[in-house]
Amino acid sequence: MPLPAEIDELSRKVSNWGRWGDDDELGCGNLLTEESTRRGVAAARRGRRISLAADLKQDGIQVGQPARRYNPILSVTSLNERDEFAPGIWEGTDDLVTMSTCAGTHIDALSHVSYDGFLYNGVPTSAVTAQYGATKLGAERLPQIVTRGLVLDIARLKGVDALDEISPGYAITADDLAAAAEQAAVSPEPGDVILVRTGQMRYYLAGDRKRYTVGTDFSQPGLSVDAVPWIREHDLAGAFVDTYAYEAFPPTQPDWSDCLAVHLLQIRDMGLIQGQNWDLEELAEACAEEERGEVLLLASPEPLVGATSTPVSPVAVL
Repeated sequence: MPLPAEIDELSRKVSNWGRWGDDDELGCGNLLTEESTRRGVAAARRGRRISLAADLKQDGIQVGQPARRYNPILSVTSLNERDEFAPGIWEGTDDLVTMSTCAGTHIDALSHVSYDGFLYNGVPTSAVTAQYGATKLGAERLPQIVTRGLVLDIARLKGVDALDEISPGYAITADDLAAAAEQAAVSPEPGDVILVRTGQMRYYLAGDRKRYTVGTDFSQPGLSVDAVPWIREHDLAGAFVDTYAYEAFPPTQPDWSDCLAVHLLQIRDMGLIQGQNWDLEELAEACAEEERGEVLLLASPEPLVGATSTPVSPVAVL
């Protein structure tokens, strides 16, 4: 099924295919330069560290939608055991974790989504195999993120605790992002990343996993197609959100013909680094208290070779 005409036109407008060479696998990761790192370091004025990761646990975020996504299953493989071949009196315990790579707070690799038979930069979907995973654009190609993070608190901008109080599927627009940046007194520069708060994570933290993941009538707030050009025009390296689906759901077109179009435009066409299930609650509160909207963001994606998403434990430094 082809993209709707207006989405197809937008895909060509925001595309970064070939921008950094025909063999490029970094996408907007190329915008994470020494300059953007220095700008991020300069934003760390107090040295206060705030984790943006949700706990990985067996009753965690995943609810099996889409199918076959699993929360971490922790198995103890050795329990207070002695190694008969090692000297000393020590005993040790080892663990094994089985989980989906997108189970909790994560970053999507550029192999995560496709359409028309292609991944980012014209890589054919055949590059992803059942045996080896992503032979190109895998999670091991994601860059280490040390840059300036811009905290765009859309819920605070609208005067609510969470955007679903306005509309269950509130669609964040370019105007919303621009207004939140103005409220935070920050001007986006190439290589920055945005941390977009909807307030949805507060439901998960309060124990209401169903409202966090599927919302009201399978609706939840998130980025809209309208926001995509704004992110491209500012040459942002990444966008990270505090929701399960990343983009507004249901999609903005009544016939759902742009279902997950934000994913498609940003990952497949732009090569944007994006992630979901980021906990921005403590950070947003700290930024509001200090009347600031920029932080040093540190995020090291696990280099899982061939993975199409990967866990991350990001830290913001104020």
